[in-house]
Amino acid sequence: MKEAVKRLYVMQLQYGGIPEDVYHFLPDDEKKLLVEIKGRFFLRNGAREKIRVVLTGGVFDVLHIGHIVTLAEAKTHGDVLVVALAMDEHIMKKGRTPVHPQEYRRMLVESLKAVDVAVSGFDRPEMMLDFVQPDVIVYGYDQKEFLRPKGVEVVRLDKKVDDRKFKTGKILELLGL
Repeated sequence: MKEAVKRLYVMQLQYGGIPEDVYHFLPDDEKKLLVEIKGRFFLRNGAREKIRVVLTGGVFDVLHIGHIVTLAEAKTHGDVLVVALAMDEHIMKKGRTPVHPQEYRRMLVESLKAVDVAVSGFDRPEMMLDFVQPDVIVYGYDQKEFLRPKGVEVVRLDKKVDDRKFKTGKILELLGL
């Protein structure tokens, strides 16, 4: 049952609610876990509570070992790891042009073993919270804590790699970008 809930939750995030044409092919026992809202299907509250959802995020422009270690550690805090990717516009506001576009970065991150689903960011972090409804938010060792919603556990990871070599900025500098 837990695996079915995990799978349905990931589909719910990928589609923004499971569409009718996908719902139609689900087994009857899985359909019972869902409720229809405005033509899309979402996990019922009782079903969603069977899994622990972890949310983390970042730019993930040039993947390196620090990202892999951080995501693997984040995954240990729950059943489903959701990674929110910074929007290209937000990266540019901080004075950096992304090497890879947002959708490309999302696909790269989602292909990593520890990641269950990667989603593109929203204009406001609160919108991401409403969309994902995490049980845990994990911040990497070099991230600032900017969200501390009530009822959500916040975890700050310890430094795991030598960032003198593996910070994205240092890699870009070495490449002359």
